[in-house]
Amino acid sequence: MRTRITVPDNSLTRLRVALTVFFALDGFVFAGWVVRIPAIKEQTGASASALGLALLGVSAGAVITMMLTGRLCRRYGTHRVTVVCAVLLSLSVALPPLTHSAVVLGAVLLIFGAAYGSINVAFNSAAVDLVGALRRPIMPSFHAAFSLGGMLGAGLGGLVAGALSPTRHLFGLTVIGLLVTAVAGRTLLRIPAPTPSREVPQQTSAPRRQGTRTRGLVVTFGLIALCTAYGEGALADWSALHLEHDLEATPGVAAVGYSCFALAMTIGRLTGTRLLERLGQTRTLVGGGITAALGMLLGALAPSVWAALLGFMITGLGLANLFPVAVERAGRLAGPEGVAIASTLGYGGMLLGPPAIGFMADWFSLPAALTSVAALAATAAVIALLTRRAAG
Repeated sequence: MRTRITVPDNSLTRLRVALTVFFALDGFVFAGWVVRIPAIKEQTGASASALGLALLGVSAGAVITMMLTGRLCRRYGTHRVTVVCAVLLSLSVALPPLTHSAVVLGAVLLIFGAAYGSINVAFNSAAVDLVGALRRPIMPSFHAAFSLGGMLGAGLGGLVAGALSPTRHLFGLTVIGLLVTAVAGRTLLRIPAPTPSREVPQQTSAPRRQGTRTRGLVVTFGLIALCTAYGEGALADWSALHLEHDLEATPGVAAVGYSCFALAMTIGRLTGTRLLERLGQTRTLVGGGITAALGMLLGALAPSVWAALLGFMITGLGLANLFPVAVERAGRLAGPEGVAIASTLGYGGMLLGPPAIGFMADWFSLPAALTSVAALAATAAVIALLTRRAAG
């Protein structure tokens, strides 16, 4: 069964623009913080291990608040929660450069992580409702905006790093974030959220069994998100090391590895709507998982730098639309709580990837460890194939 209210097309277009801005802002702010981590490490005098523990505050804050945000979206609406979380995110990004110890840094990163995790659940939930109202698979375009915002934030951060202190840089991000929120938030608050379109799995004899079936499907899509995010986290932390140590690339060329992956993922998401309209969600998930698996096998086992870079690009194209589709399907099944579950599992995959690769690299080798990305991408394809009827 599906229910829907009629919203004027021009309002839906303005709503899409506003949500796209918030996705881009999220990526822009987060990337701006990431590029200043080395300077803040020096400022706090933290050791590598102490900094690593402090950085866990971002992850802990995000995971703790994601499920709570799903319930807040149910009660107050996704648009209101998105705007409030954007304000909190913009304010909290200015806190890390004010700290002078690893303990205090970890505490403020807990706040920053809570805002970051919350806004991700809120605007993904709003995007799911808009996708249902438009009846077009536009979810990848929002995640492309996040990727583009991240690239812009990282690029700008690199440019101003030599001229501005972390305090001035991140305070500037606060000002930009609040201004963007004031403009885009006005649009978001004025337009009512479309009535959510919910997919009901095949009917069962008992409502309790149907609810269990729905939760099972939501977790299934969350596992697809986990498999995708595992690859993103692993490549972010280990691709440069693989190119430099295993393939003897120069540091400059090694740094290009993740850039190739991120650029390919952005391109894949920009073309994701057309791909979904042509192939449908199941074939997109299966094809993307297989493509990513083959690309990562090339990237991990290739004997030359350029072949490995090509493999990273193929991996990015394959993984590009798996996370957006998984989150959108979970949201259509269970609303904001579904988005929260899928996002939490996905974020867990991003946290699991880097340390898992590190342990496997110690036990075997880094190229062998990186093939786990291919294994999980293939797993995502298998999950999508096995659940195609139940999810449809």
